Amino acid sequence: MNAIVTQMIILFIIVIIGYFLSKKKMMDADFDRKLSVLVINVTCPSLILSSVMGDTLPDKGFILPLLVVGFATYIVLIGGAFLLPRILPVKAADRGIYSFMLAFGNVGFIGYPIVASIFGANAVFYACILNFPSTLLIFVFGTLFVSGGEGKVRFDWRTLYCPAMIASYLSILIVVTGWIPPKVLSTPFVLLGNITVPAALLIVGSSIAQVPIWRMFSNTAIYLMSALRLMLVPLLILYLSRLCRVEETIANINVVLAAMPVASYGTLFCIQYGKGEVIMAEGTFITTLLSVISIPLLTMFL
Repeated sequence: MNAIVTQMIILFIIVIIGYFLSKKKMMDADFDRKLSVLVINVTCPSLILSSVMGDTLPDKGFILPLLVVGFATYIVLIGGAFLLPRILPVKAADRGIYSFMLAFGNVGFIGYPIVASIFGANAVFYACILNFPSTLLIFVFGTLFVSGGEGKVRFDWRTLYCPAMIASYLSILIVVTGWIPPKVLSTPFVLLGNITVPAALLIVGSSIAQVPIWRMFSNTAIYLMSALRLMLVPLLILYLSRLCRVEETIANINVVLAAMPVASYGTLFCIQYGKGEVIMAEGTFITTLLSVISIPLLTMFL
């Protein structure tokens, strides 16, 4: 329990550092935008590739069941993301932002270390495969939610061959073939991928600095979304997993991944499309703060 809380506090501190860097004028909107482009197009794809470039790969026999569970989970999450914002007290023009926050958690940044803290280092392999659907779908539905305004979205086929998607395809290929890349090839991707977590969290903190503190803690809809994102939806997924008799370890890891705070990429996408940045920053900040308590609580149900 202490290890989980400690990990959440460490990541939250980086967000706070980004906040103060912005207040000290060391980060600004133009810098955040350029850094966001670097993260989305270079360091994020490197992180995806590096996640399957270790010395050991999981049993191929688990790949298909894990992918089935992962995709089934995102059917529930994305389905809920389309429906639930309609019952929240938010403007129609903001529903896409809330849809993103409900559908996509901070799996790649926070999920892996939390899974390792709870289930052990070996469980990260399972988390990586369970996360493939998130990696694929966040650059499809995620961008649709953020860019779609009042629910009027148009599918952009270019998202299927953006850098992160290409990295996802290559990662699946590496896992399926069992190829272990040499260190001279994997190390550069590991080093670049390691930039992703602090860079994205600094951007979140810098974006939060643009939001008045009183507003951040007075948005009722954000708290309702947080309750759904952090506890209610994960508990629904846990119930469905047990109903479908999903193997216990896989089900538990999947539920923890579903309980992550709002994905940091939401802020990056909002900056990229020039809309919803304030609401996304509020949601990211509040859910990250509350997750320090909610994730340890959720583990009591497993």
